[in-house]
Amino acid sequence: MAGRGKLIAVIGDEDTCTGFLLGGIGELNKNRKPNFLVIEKDTSVTEIEETFKGFLARDDIGIILINQFIAEMIRHAIDAHTQSIPAVLEIPSKEHPYDASKDSILRRAKGMFSAEDFR
Repeated sequence: MAGRGKLIAVIGDEDTCTGFLLGGIGELNKNRKPNFLVIEKDTSVTEIEETFKGFLARDDIGIILINQFIAEMIRHAIDAHTQSIPAVLEIPSKEHPYDASKDSILRRAKGMFSAEDFR
């Protein structure tokens, strides 16, 4: 990947993935693996988790965007990821609003600071 930036990967519902793909994030790596997974009603939790772990293992991905309601399905895998790259960001979907109390990355970041740090 010399001279190239890292990719954004998306795990989301159809509307979320479509929006990001129209924005130009869709790529295939040298093994013809896409950097996105569209979650449908019949998508298994195992498939979601395997895709997430596959994105973590890829050296061409710098950010993983995941709908928060999908992140809840694989919370244990997301909580186990402690490296800064790829960054895992939970985003809202059209059907499910964002809930900051469920975002493990935000909870971890809040734990790094105290009220005294902001005075």
